[in-house]
Amino acid sequence: MILDDARALADKLRASEEYRAYQETRERAYASKPTAALLDELQKLRMKAQAAAVAGKPDRDADEKLQKLGELLQFDENAAAFLLAEYRLNTLVGDIYRVLAEAIDLDLGALEA
Repeated sequence: MILDDARALADKLRASEEYRAYQETRERAYASKPTAALLDELQKLRMKAQAAAVAGKPDRDADEKLQKLGELLQFDENAAAFLLAEYRLNTLVGDIYRVLAEAIDLDLGALEA
């Protein structure tokens, strides 16, 4: 059954190096309250910027704040490691989604930049 295969894939994702690194670096980064607050703000700004882009109304202020906050977080070793691990995990999940979409001839053109 397809759902059984999906669950098996989910188990493999949880056991993957990408996910383990994500979990470990997230725990370290969020151990610091100031860093946790900055990472939470980064996530809010990401959502705001994405929503504006989808609506076709880019929010330059949010984009600028997002860039500055990202640059600031790069100076925090734990935050930088977490952001890199998050990127790698998101890339893996995106690749899996593309494989699945290609298998059923699903057009992802609107999602690709």
